[in-house]
Amino acid sequence: MGIKNDCRRNAEGYSDPTAYEALKNMEQEEERFHKLLDIIFALCELSDFHIEERIVIKDKRTGRIWR
Repeated sequence: MGIKNDCRRNAEGYSDPTAYEALKNMEQEEERFHKLLDIIFALCELSDFHIEERIVIKDKRTGRIWR
């Protein structure tokens, strides 16, 4: 019998729905950001541009600043 990696449970094996929802929301937010970056890089490539410096983006929904 192996130990299952269940994100809905804490280290002791008890159900922890609050932490699960927080982690799920963080993953969705990061996925949204990475999709945006992919689009920005693809647009630059199609337009024969290259990004030289760091891009700083502020999320209007959450206020989080991505660097």
